[in-house]
Amino acid sequence: MEEVMNSFNFLTAPDVPTAIQLTNNQLSAFIAGGTNLLDLWKYNLVNPTALIDINQLAALSEFRELENGGFRLGAAVKNAETAYHPIIESRYPLLSRAILAGASAQIRNMASNGGNLLQRTRCYYFYDHQVPCNKRIPGSGCPARDGYNRMHAILGASEACIAVFPSDMCVALAALEARINITGGDGERSLAFSDFHRLPGERPDLDNNLKPGELITSIDLPAKGFPLNYSYLKLRDRHSYAFALVSVATALEMDGNTIKEARIALGGVAHKPWRSLEAEEFLREKTACRENFAAAADIILQGAVGLEYNRFKIKLAKNAIIRNGMMAIDPDSQLPGAQPSL
Repeated sequence: MEEVMNSFNFLTAPDVPTAIQLTNNQLSAFIAGGTNLLDLWKYNLVNPTALIDINQLAALSEFRELENGGFRLGAAVKNAETAYHPIIESRYPLLSRAILAGASAQIRNMASNGGNLLQRTRCYYFYDHQVPCNKRIPGSGCPARDGYNRMHAILGASEACIAVFPSDMCVALAALEARINITGGDGERSLAFSDFHRLPGERPDLDNNLKPGELITSIDLPAKGFPLNYSYLKLRDRHSYAFALVSVATALEMDGNTIKEARIALGGVAHKPWRSLEAEEFLREKTACRENFAAAADIILQGAVGLEYNRFKIKLAKNAIIRNGMMAIDPDSQLPGAQPSL
């Protein structure tokens, strides 16, 4: 069979409204770093007829203090630049740690903040055209359920899909309760981070609630960044350039050894970053100890379902939640950049 080169247009826009206007069909795509887009293209999972370069848009390239005390991250800013920004390192160190746990230095230098939110699952069946996949072709089936499912979901899955969302950065953003700013043909809107990504349900082909033609312009961090008691733990098969089997972002506000507020988000276990407000409320006014973190873990993991090859992730997740809670009490005890592997 003769190989044919993909033909596409490469477009630039002077501003966001023009970029939106250029997305006149569903076969066009915005490109910033392109680290996931190009992978998907090589596997013939996407084949855009036009790429719209958003790297030069000033509105997407800013870091900015907000009037409410928060901090804005431009969607086109690179992950590495974000992780090493002095304000992120000092006021939002949990986010910095999570970003640096992801991918490789080379990819972090290219990948954009907005693109991190939009990356697709790394489920092997999704990438394999020789097998059915409800995420690629709705209604075709999910071979992962009865296949090799070691990396797959234990929470929030459906009969249609057990894929997981692969981001590290987004686990921290979920814990911090960031907001996503979006512009499209119908104007501007802002979404709570918890409302951006979707569980698979019967439509696993939809990863998030972004509408066709819409563009993420920025991410707003709240004023509270939990700079004193935090930890990001990523458990994976090798020390770097590997996706999480389980990851945990923990942020605590402490008064002595009493937890005044807790945020816990999990990655690698569901179709979106996973939080339990019930577990976080349970920890309020509790002593920070292994027993209370274990009880919170049991609440978070209510309803967890393991399949043939990923049942171990339920116990792994519980142990990770406990361990990360204890590390958050004393973040200075953590080795900079250290992330355990299995």
